[in-house]
Amino acid sequence: MKKLIGVTLGATFAALLLASGAAKALEGEIKVGEINSYSALPAFTEPYRKGMELALKEINDAGGIKGKKLVIISKDDGGKPADALTAANELVSRDGVVMISGGFLSNVGLALADFAKQKQVVYIATEPLTDAIVWSKGNDYTFRLRTSNYMQAAMLAEEAAKLPAKRWATIAPNYEFGQSFVAVFKDLLKKKRPDVEFVAEQWPPLNKIDAGPVLQAIDAAKPDAILNATFAGDLVKLVREGNTRGIFKDRAVVSYLTGEPEYLDPLKTETPEGWIVTGYPWYGIKTAEHQAFLDAYQQLHKDYPRLGSIVGYSTVKSIAAVLKATDDHTTDGIVKAMKNLKVSTPFGDIVYRAGDHQSTLGAYIGTTAQQDGKGVMVNFTFKPGADYLPPEAEAAKLRPAN
Repeated sequence: MKKLIGVTLGATFAALLLASGAAKALEGEIKVGEINSYSALPAFTEPYRKGMELALKEINDAGGIKGKKLVIISKDDGGKPADALTAANELVSRDGVVMISGGFLSNVGLALADFAKQKQVVYIATEPLTDAIVWSKGNDYTFRLRTSNYMQAAMLAEEAAKLPAKRWATIAPNYEFGQSFVAVFKDLLKKKRPDVEFVAEQWPPLNKIDAGPVLQAIDAAKPDAILNATFAGDLVKLVREGNTRGIFKDRAVVSYLTGEPEYLDPLKTETPEGWIVTGYPWYGIKTAEHQAFLDAYQQLHKDYPRLGSIVGYSTVKSIAAVLKATDDHTTDGIVKAMKNLKVSTPFGDIVYRAGDHQSTLGAYIGTTAQQDGKGVMVNFTFKPGADYLPPEAEAAKLRPAN
């Protein structure tokens, strides 16, 4: 399956390049490696791939990287850190890439970040959300695109603090992402509301949730509100069982990532009403930047984008921006150019902060609802990422001395 995914991606990217008249005129190429969980998490990674394809086409149609063709070599990690490291080694030692990007699961992202440090190669972590990747385990060579656990927890805690709820329970997958998100949400909410208490925690294994016992234990603690960080198939099982048991009735729910179409769409008529979520209401965003992206995406793919599409598109735009910002495509040259790099994305301009290598990409916060038999986000607002980060000087102190 890994080989098939890699071949398919390579063929797709090659076809896009050949279809472009401008790409044919480009002389030479710059190769960049990309690693993701294509076989393990297709709901996110397929739209992510489509976003990358669009950005790559736009870049090479416009002349590439100073006249050179940008080539993305993609590999599948199967959601396993060991496979990600194997792929990274192949990309750097055999394929001769100038940098690597990608990652979905936080444990995979941390493994790739350590690889980047040991091999001294630039890594743009695209989707991994753990704060450790740029803070406690940050290094000179790793940068992160996606709005982090801390940033999205701060956005959600801001809304959670407005609720009358005092007794909270948490449900999150038992690995780095879930553990770190729950920890930071607790800390941030307690700072805003010292009167709250957390009365129950459930840590189901990723992709193996037994929703009945999990929800039974939560209900027994009699919380006023629930924090949920499950996603994908685990989320569907949790919602379905919770609806059947009436667990969510008369309880507030704050749910991380649930408003992303790749996770909200499968719920359809089972979508719970009124959950506070982070997500991507692509159908309601009216900015010029997003409309241009939406039009181009739908024209190329005959489909609507998911949050993965935004991440994939913005990843390749970030790669192109840094390679255009410097003629020195050594690791040292790219690292220097990445610091304070400004990139235009469908969510507006972002900056990769020099102090902690975190981008300022923001996120949408809203509530869930049903419209025409589908789950949607309503009452949503955009939260600029820079507003939910500690000052750079403070964030820099969270990083180890290199």
